[in-house]
Amino acid sequence: MRARPPGRLYLWAALVALLAVFVASPAWPSRADTATPAYDGQPRSDTALFSIKGTNNAAAQEFVTDDSRVDKAALYLSNGAATGSVTVELRTVREDPASAIASSTLDIAKLGGGGAGWLEFPLGADVTPGQTYYLFAQATTTENKPIAWYGTSASVEGSLTSWNYDLSYWGGWLPYGTRLAFFVNPTGTEACGDPDLCYRAVPDSVLRAATAGLFHNGKTTAAITPLMAYGATYVPDSNVLEMPRGRWRYLPAGATEPVSVPANDPGALRQIAESRAWLKAGIVPGKSGPEREAAARALLSMRALLQPNGASAAAWHSAWKYSWPRDSSYVAAAFAQTGHPEEAHRILKYNAATQRADGTWEARTKLDGSGPPDGRKWQLDANGFVPWATWQWYQTAPRPTRYADLQKLYPMIQKAADYAAASLTEEGLPPASPDYWELDTDTANIGTAAPLLSGFNASADLARNLGHDEDAAKWAQAARKLSAAIVKHFAPLGYQRTVDGKHGRDSAAAFMAPPFNTGPADVPTALDSTFAALKRANGGVVPGDDPSHNWGDATWTPSTSFFALAWAGLDENKKAHQVLDWVLSKRNILGELPEQIAGDGTPQSVVPLGWTDSLVLLTLRDLDTGKGLPVPPSIR
Repeated sequence: MRARPPGRLYLWAALVALLAVFVASPAWPSRADTATPAYDGQPRSDTALFSIKGTNNAAAQEFVTDDSRVDKAALYLSNGAATGSVTVELRTVREDPASAIASSTLDIAKLGGGGAGWLEFPLGADVTPGQTYYLFAQATTTENKPIAWYGTSASVEGSLTSWNYDLSYWGGWLPYGTRLAFFVNPTGTEACGDPDLCYRAVPDSVLRAATAGLFHNGKTTAAITPLMAYGATYVPDSNVLEMPRGRWRYLPAGATEPVSVPANDPGALRQIAESRAWLKAGIVPGKSGPEREAAARALLSMRALLQPNGASAAAWHSAWKYSWPRDSSYVAAAFAQTGHPEEAHRILKYNAATQRADGTWEARTKLDGSGPPDGRKWQLDANGFVPWATWQWYQTAPRPTRYADLQKLYPMIQKAADYAAASLTEEGLPPASPDYWELDTDTANIGTAAPLLSGFNASADLARNLGHDEDAAKWAQAARKLSAAIVKHFAPLGYQRTVDGKHGRDSAAAFMAPPFNTGPADVPTALDSTFAALKRANGGVVPGDDPSHNWGDATWTPSTSFFALAWAGLDENKKAHQVLDWVLSKRNILGELPEQIAGDGTPQSVVPLGWTDSLVLLTLRDLDTGKGLPVPPSIR
């Protein structure tokens, strides 16, 4: 629920305008050993690159081929329209229609309407080997639906330039470092050589999300596209996909791209067995079959988003493919509470390695740990969430090694807690800081204050366990000071977003409840009124009702899940189950949990979201235990 410019929310809005469908990546073309430099195929198609709809929009891809004739070309397109046409031309001069030596037009209605996948265009033109040509594409429709040519933003060795034509925005043509997905004279499994990747009609509701699931081989992750997911199912308790025609698709050991194989392929079977063994080694929470099925899928998705170095991607797409200390703290806690302490510890070590010298964290980091991807403002709530997650891990970590492991993590805790304590004002409030909305506030917000309170208590208890009594006393005092300030300034407002009372309700009021804080007696009433204020017609909630911010019709599964977890922690199990059941009912066609739910109740944005996975697991675990999840104690 990153409501910041630019950020996940704003990127999502842009992708909707371009039809946010994350597309498949078949095998690379087998033309590397040619006599002359040829670039006549690029299969990676993970990003909506350019709109090609209307007279003001088009795209072109430079290519060179060793062939003397171009019989056909394939483009990976996504289309939301039921009618219209798509035209591809083979040009010698990119911007000159008169230079076209071949042209082909496909009728969208005859293709089955809206859909996505590889489209092959017959061209039948003689060409000169080694000469540069351009594949030009443009679509027409009277419908207000996007039509886009996909490709990749990753670097492609030996690639030639991709061009975007946007008359109203660029004033004409603009070269890009991104690379469009195309093949000239595709052969073998290229383009529609793999029938599961060929263009087919897909309901618009399926195409609203950028991703649908995850392939994973223990080292590498790849997204499952909505197109690929449509009509497919996971082989139970695995990341192997059973395609509509019966073949399996998975990410083999050591590979970076998924492949299609016959059902019961030995490599796929080994991966299935390993996934099931990993699940069996821990706890799959849930009392009903559907709950346990959802929990197993959430665990496998969190595992797929977790990198070998401990970075935990929020989701496997574009601006979500980074590690947030906030999100990863929830994931670490969920791993810890489901019997996977090694994965939890790996995340905590990554957070220790990426902590800044002053004890704070960047808003997010690249998955290789090299630093932030941009200048997004850091957020102080990490100084509460990371110590809380460390405390949760310590409660479940193997006793023979946990003391020594905590000693190694302790410098991270010390720096985080010391910075947070020093940041409190004389009244005990934290400074104004962006929180999980990733937007600035003018005064202290509950989305920072509540996590810091939990973090102080967690840090003090961890310090006491290691015998650092002075640190424990110092941070316990900071907790008491902050707690008193929260009672004085936030409680009278019903734990609204900010202490000035100008920004309405906030789902972060749930952070005042377990498993973060024991919470004052008025927290349950505040949660009831906050949930009622934030609930929307589709049954979910938005992060807040700040009058200066319009969240639209879509609701957010993390914010909704905050309430399920809080009510479970407060032993209001009926309310917790009602919210949890709603979240689980919004899983996509593969059983994955999305970030957002559109106004009509369908998943959108990215799927799965590790944060929501962790929240669901923590809620199920709390409900399973009968005694709730542990809460950092207040040290008096």
